[in-house]
Amino acid sequence: MKRALLIACALLVGLPVRAQQSAEERFRNLPPEKQDELRQRFRELQQLPPDQRAELRQNLDRLQAMPPAERDQVQENYRRFQQMSPQERKQILQRWEDFRKLSPEKRAELRQQLKRVMNAGPEERKQILENMKRWQQMSPEQREEMRQKFREMRQQRKQERRQERQERRQERRKGGG
Repeated sequence: MKRALLIACALLVGLPVRAQQSAEERFRNLPPEKQDELRQRFRELQQLPPDQRAELRQNLDRLQAMPPAERDQVQENYRRFQQMSPQERKQILQRWEDFRKLSPEKRAELRQQLKRVMNAGPEERKQILENMKRWQQMSPEQREEMRQKFREMRQQRKQERRQERQERRQERRKGGG
């Protein structure tokens, strides 16, 4: 399935969307080796179950409906993906599958976290990514231990802020009385 999706994406993204030129014309203008490659991919696509082909068609429709800048970004991401090692691509695909299995709420939360990372400055982003890497390397027990420490630190900060507010109120009362 994953390989088929990649093949379909390669086929779909590999041919730019141009209103003035038909798909057939674009195909004829390709070098013979590229035409052969696309014919092979087409045969592989035809072997997919109908539901998978329908999903690919929906993805193509979404791609074609994107504004040009967004579509260019998708194509750039695909180009970078193709340049990765097979192991890196496998890892990316596994993470994507894991992401798709999450609840919509959890996916939304992860998207929000990603936005935070992407909007962070270079130094902060580097620190966040290093923390994430360390977190992934921890055992479940170590993670739970860290969560507990964070909870305790948060509780302590709350108590300190509460104490500071209380002291400020007392100072105001002394100054006003």
